[in-house]
Amino acid sequence: MLDLLIQRATLPDGRTDVSVAVQGGRIVEVTPGLQAPAHETMDAGGMLLSPPFCDPHFHMDATLSYGLPRVNQSGTLLEGIALWGELKPLLTEEALVERALAYCDWAVARGLLHIRSHVDTSDPSLLPVRALLEVKRRVAPYIDLQLVAFPQDGVLRTAGGVDSLTRALDLGVDVVGGIPHFERTMADGAASVKLLCELAAARGLPVDMHCDESDDPLSRHIETLAFEAQRLGLQGRVNGSHCTSMHSMDNYYVSKLLPLIAESGVSVVANPLINITLQGRHDTYPKRRGMTRVPELLAAGVNVAFGHDCVMDPWYGLGSGDMLEVAHMGLHVAQMTSQAGIRDCFDAVTTRAARVMGLADYGIEPGKAASFVLLQAAGVTEAIRLRAPRLKVWRAGRLLADSAPQQVRLAVPGREGAVDFMKR
Repeated sequence: MLDLLIQRATLPDGRTDVSVAVQGGRIVEVTPGLQAPAHETMDAGGMLLSPPFCDPHFHMDATLSYGLPRVNQSGTLLEGIALWGELKPLLTEEALVERALAYCDWAVARGLLHIRSHVDTSDPSLLPVRALLEVKRRVAPYIDLQLVAFPQDGVLRTAGGVDSLTRALDLGVDVVGGIPHFERTMADGAASVKLLCELAAARGLPVDMHCDESDDPLSRHIETLAFEAQRLGLQGRVNGSHCTSMHSMDNYYVSKLLPLIAESGVSVVANPLINITLQGRHDTYPKRRGMTRVPELLAAGVNVAFGHDCVMDPWYGLGSGDMLEVAHMGLHVAQMTSQAGIRDCFDAVTTRAARVMGLADYGIEPGKAASFVLLQAAGVTEAIRLRAPRLKVWRAGRLLADSAPQQVRLAVPGREGAVDFMKR
């Protein structure tokens, strides 16, 4: 007898009336119209059953700290970095853990079960690292939390920066990070990319660097990152996050850059909510959007995913852990309004993000973990349009969260009854 049988589900690839059979925490069959005895049988009613949402770029050590010790008045990236510097001496491990666990509760409620978080290694105390390693241990039964050793103040710019980052890796941090555009010079930035990629290669670790988070078209560290990935044989293990300078580069240079990135196997994570908020701050009009060239990267064969980046922290005072909100913003900023473009934006917070994170046991197919989210939407487009409620969230066949379907009733004369926001 099956543990769980979900019937009449719609999958993100468009298949309808699909049954998903679960036994021992794993998917054993995905087929139309399956009838079989099960301890629990659930009728999805044609609603969308998706793999869990993935956030391949986040800063959990700063989350939910909005207003501490003050608010970012200019809304700029640099004031956010300065504000984080003011906050760091006030941090305690207990408060960091408490805020991160609260955010993880939000994530589960939103069906977000895979998060890659950058954690600041600039302070030799490594207090944020210790706190997030504890959070990773506590949430392991329900969230896959990957940690990136992130030298927020620059690995070369900071005294002892290399040593602090290396000690973070020794403690168990999973991924090597960097921020080359924040080093003192372009040459130092390139040198930091080379150094950190060599460190990752020596340890057999992935790389995920904040790369060219700038409006400067001459900030071109993604080129160095792609070169080092090829030189060191790191293909498929390297990601460049943000890459917003590409929005300002001339088309001729980008025409050479795109195939280099594709050949190197480097993936790219855009952060639509934050890129549209922080970039172009020095422009009058016309004002640049700032997000990297998502459609062009995809067309060149580069894997592109979307990250949330920030939620209520020194850089961004909004957010609620909703990756559909991220996909919604990405769709608009990149003007990806075709049916194929909308599907790409959904994939950017599910399957493509899972590829960035190297998740092998992911997806709705036989043999994979029975982890998925039932949304109050009839398909991918509707899920993004409505930022659809998550009706149920499962991990390895175990129900983690559920909610009643959203319903609003009108008392308008002649129009009484329930409002259905879904297109029938």
